[in-house]
Amino acid sequence: MGKPKKVFPYPATKIEKRWQLKWEEDLINKVSDDDIRPKWYQLTMYPYPSGDLHIGHWYNYAPADTQARFRRMQGYNVLQPIGFDAFGLPAENAAIKRNIHPYKWTMENISNMRNQFKSLGPMYDWDREIICALPEYYRWNQWLFLKLYENGLAYRKKAPVVWCPSCQTVLANEQVLNGLCERCETPVTRRDLQQWFLHITAYNEQLLDFSGLIDWPKNIIAMQRNWIGRSEGVDIRFDISHLGLETKSLHTFTTRIDTIYGVTFIALAPEHPMIKNLTSDQQIPLVNSYIEQARKQTEIERLSTSREKTGVSLGTYAINYVNGEKIPLFVADYVLTTYGTGIVMGVPAHDQRDFLFATKYGIEIKHVIRPENDALMEFSEAYSSEGIMVNSELFDNLPSSQAIHDIANYIESKNWGHRTISYRIRDWLISRQRYWGTPIPIVYCTKCGTVPVPLKELPVLLPPTAEFKPTGESPLATNYEFMNTKCPSCSNPAKRETDTMDTFVDSAWYMFRFASPKYDDGPFDPSLMDKWLPVDQYTGGAEHAVMHLLYARFFTKALKSLGLVKFNEPFLRLFNQGTIIAGGTKMSKSKGNVINPDDYVESVGADIVRMYLMFLGPWEQGGDWTDTGINGINRWVNRIWELMQRDPSDLPSNVESPETKRKLHQTIEKVHNHLDKFKFNTAIASLMELSNHMSVAWDNSNISQKIWDECVTKFLLMIAPFAPHLSEELWERSGHAYSIHTQPFPEWDSELSAEELVTVVVQINGKLRERIEIPVSTEESDIKEMALSSPKIKPYIDSKQLKNLIYVPNKLINIVVD
Repeated sequence: MGKPKKVFPYPATKIEKRWQLKWEEDLINKVSDDDIRPKWYQLTMYPYPSGDLHIGHWYNYAPADTQARFRRMQGYNVLQPIGFDAFGLPAENAAIKRNIHPYKWTMENISNMRNQFKSLGPMYDWDREIICALPEYYRWNQWLFLKLYENGLAYRKKAPVVWCPSCQTVLANEQVLNGLCERCETPVTRRDLQQWFLHITAYNEQLLDFSGLIDWPKNIIAMQRNWIGRSEGVDIRFDISHLGLETKSLHTFTTRIDTIYGVTFIALAPEHPMIKNLTSDQQIPLVNSYIEQARKQTEIERLSTSREKTGVSLGTYAINYVNGEKIPLFVADYVLTTYGTGIVMGVPAHDQRDFLFATKYGIEIKHVIRPENDALMEFSEAYSSEGIMVNSELFDNLPSSQAIHDIANYIESKNWGHRTISYRIRDWLISRQRYWGTPIPIVYCTKCGTVPVPLKELPVLLPPTAEFKPTGESPLATNYEFMNTKCPSCSNPAKRETDTMDTFVDSAWYMFRFASPKYDDGPFDPSLMDKWLPVDQYTGGAEHAVMHLLYARFFTKALKSLGLVKFNEPFLRLFNQGTIIAGGTKMSKSKGNVINPDDYVESVGADIVRMYLMFLGPWEQGGDWTDTGINGINRWVNRIWELMQRDPSDLPSNVESPETKRKLHQTIEKVHNHLDKFKFNTAIASLMELSNHMSVAWDNSNISQKIWDECVTKFLLMIAPFAPHLSEELWERSGHAYSIHTQPFPEWDSELSAEELVTVVVQINGKLRERIEIPVSTEESDIKEMALSSPKIKPYIDSKQLKNLIYVPNKLINIVVD
């Protein structure tokens, strides 16, 4: 047995601070753009500077840093940058509450969070840090906006918008959750305002093409596909020429043109601009009152399947071209301007919402499709399936699936409509009536109209003094020094745009800026974009599926179409981590279960916190924090601390240690493969098994000094991505040259890592029927399944009752049947 060595408990705080200073002095995490190794760009969604890094932040960033370190050990030149998503409502609201300027509040928080990040020991190159609230960043927000504007991809129009009464600002549809503002959970309302939009819908088909992605979660792709909401159908017209209006027809989109003969009413959204002209004089008071009430409701409420459908007659009608029938017009709150044309053809016999509406208001229900082999036309609800056409003139007795094609042809031949594609997604509304955001670089001149600020005059700076309290109007509108300017075209007095940009504009392209954060001739250096982009691995929360991730994809495709980037997707791979909870519930200050990582770093060290977070369970599933759990990791790390410093000089030299060799090489293979797939918990479990094996081998003198030294060296290399400080200290104490973080990941010998095989005899009622060869570590349940499913065994047991199954480990299985 080797010589035991008295080792004091792992001095985490002392060691971690020492190595953090050393790494910073030596620029060990400095990323070179000239490195000849293959690049690997790994990025985690950057944080909002809310004040402190909580344990949820650590759960996002520590495992991601571990995988980035692993990639560096694989031989990649790894770029893993960090920055701060520093604009937005939370900073402004906090500033109002605390009577402090948003800039001061934000920068103080960033300073604090930066120090907390450094205590984590990540391999960030801090020279590449970006802060979106600084002019050197948001200047390029404005530059990109103007490029989009020049090419018709940014525009301004009056539109009904979602309004948060508490935040006193416009929200994008994606920022409304269950009818509530995602920031403050206040019920939202609607207003009509002049707003700036980005033309994301110009890229609908490109956004539905996910072929350029290497590895994205299927649920994220499905969420984006559903949000874009592509539908194929027919744009059909209804005649209103008899009303004497300038507009002679109403357009509606339908995916069920086979039901056109069953239309018995037409409903318009309360926001539809045609309602005023379509309403009869006697209905005007009722219609106006109804619209006022409807616009106080959210889209979620209006679309709820559990809510009663309501509406009011406009007192007028349209004519269905296909059969000449008069179709009464209604305003109805379940119709939205954000889908199709904002006009719905009501077919109550074949759409359940229309059925409920028609039943409530006594509207005719006319069946035009019947089930196959069923002539009965009495239904207590809408029949929405395929069937046989009836009451449809030329198309009677056709299968409805064929009628969709034939009726569309007929309508097109008559010029009553045309086939088209409709999308659920609407253009991205980026105007915000708040202070703490990027000023929109537009000037309004009474002579020249809307004038973009010249690129050479950027950035348009946020004024340092402004009343940033929420009034419903942009705080910049009352800052006359900011608002009053000269027209760039004619030099006459003009007014600046006073809205600021949605902060999702910042994050729609921030991954590009990290490639050249100090570049001053454009938003990014084209040559370094060629080197680093696209991002190889992106990590972050699934809650950003239809906001940040979709906007970033749009920006990339738009910039490619403008010739500014050469690639089509910003993030090749995406991994979504789960959520960490405490005591079985979500962490919140009101529950008193928020975990402050600083306390644990001070007591047990960052590496132990890092590894515990990764050992909680599968990263994508999240985990439940307990002090019992972290104490277990603490005990294991202290065992490693002692084990790896043992003096092996007295270990026997003539021991082959085949089991230890196999265990070592199996562990290297497992840890490598698990790290590659973000399976941190099982990788750590494998390291625990190896350390236990080493301890037993030492106690039994069943390991040579040579094999022991090899185990220690490769163990430290394997644990280095998880515990950068611990591994660096033990690497130095083991006599290795600085630094472990410049070493490659250990390789394994496939022959040595292969499982030992055994032959298991399979008997039926005691008679030999089969032999199966299996790895010695195969679980009993798997072995039984293999035996029962063997082609040689199945003929003997099919149609017979299984009475018993006897297993002698690694020797035989006896199947007892009647």
